[in-house]
Amino acid sequence: MHLLQKLSYYRLSGYWYPLLKDPKSSHQFKEEATFEKSFKLYRFDRELRIFILKELEKIEVAVRAEMIYTLSHWKGSNWYSDSANFHDLGKHAETLRKINLVYKKSDEDFIKAFKNNYSDLLPPSWMMLEIIPFGSLSVLYGNLKPGRSKREISHRFGLDDSTFTSWLHCLVYIRNVCAHHSRLWNKGMSIRPAAPVNPSFCWLKDSHVKSNKAYFILSILLYLLQSIDKKHQFIFRLKVLLNKYPNVDVSAMGFLLNWEQEKLWSFKPTLKQRFRIAIAQTLR
Repeated sequence: MHLLQKLSYYRLSGYWYPLLKDPKSSHQFKEEATFEKSFKLYRFDRELRIFILKELEKIEVAVRAEMIYTLSHWKGSNWYSDSANFHDLGKHAETLRKINLVYKKSDEDFIKAFKNNYSDLLPPSWMMLEIIPFGSLSVLYGNLKPGRSKREISHRFGLDDSTFTSWLHCLVYIRNVCAHHSRLWNKGMSIRPAAPVNPSFCWLKDSHVKSNKAYFILSILLYLLQSIDKKHQFIFRLKVLLNKYPNVDVSAMGFLLNWEQEKLWSFKPTLKQRFRIAIAQTLR
């Protein structure tokens, strides 16, 4: 009763759907189904979202920094407000309108100081890009005219600019799913991010991966981390999480049977990491 009151029947019902017999429309539970099993799925999904948000933060900060550095050198400090840098003028005007609203509402000390000391309509990109939403950042990049500076940014992350645009759009979508506490683990996404054609770093060999499932999203995060944080513990932390919840059907997340044989996902745990994985298995 406590869980139904605090989490709501409707939210929890999404996690007992996998425990229903086929056809699901009959609303008959499998013999082994329990409320505890459905709640464990809820807890796993919550921890998965938190895990993804933490890794997304590293990627988002790195993308902001790279765009600021590269485009400021190539196109000047206020490149984001110059319509000459963008191919869809209508989209740029709408993005700039949203950026202006963010600027007017910002209570950041460095923005207040800029307003008090300068008469410029907008601050330089190294200030402005720190406060705009990730979605606006994604739109700015996608709308940039093709050229060396745009390619330079995507190459920094081991991708062509078209794939990088697709992935940024995907990451914004996933960030919103996680931030709004929506079910993620077995969700069929409404977007299908592109697979890289000539990736600079290690990528998936298996071509049968569903691009609208969690496994593909996790693979995107892992790929991008190769260029951002060489000492990341992404695989280890994910395996600890999966070992903690053995009732989770990873195939519903898009994982294939041989996923651990993929070079991208190759992982040799240290003695300390093996111990932590073992602890997770005993606590489950």
